[in-house]
Amino acid sequence: MIRVGFLLKVKEEYVGEYKAHHKKVWLEMQTALSRNGWKNYSLFIRPDGLLFGYFEAKKSLTDSLKGMESEKVNADWQQLMSPYFEIVEGSAPDQSMLELEEIFHLD
Repeated sequence: MIRVGFLLKVKEEYVGEYKAHHKKVWLEMQTALSRNGWKNYSLFIRPDGLLFGYFEAKKSLTDSLKGMESEKVNADWQQLMSPYFEIVEGSAPDQSMLELEEIFHLD
């Protein structure tokens, strides 16, 4: 297991809507994430839309994303979420994550 941290940027004017969607993440999406090794997954957001994500992966962020590529529900979720993010038009949020290097951990 490795710990993964990443950043994304939600458009500030959509932070409220984005948060509302995450109060009711589709069960099928939650199941797909679990099935593909996304454990202890959390999202944190500032009022300006800077988003920090954390999860524990079996191997890597890349492998975890690769597993989700085969999930239709993920494609649907990414399409729904794309307009909320400051990303290249036509790209998916999960393909725009900026992975952070872990430099300290305390159990």
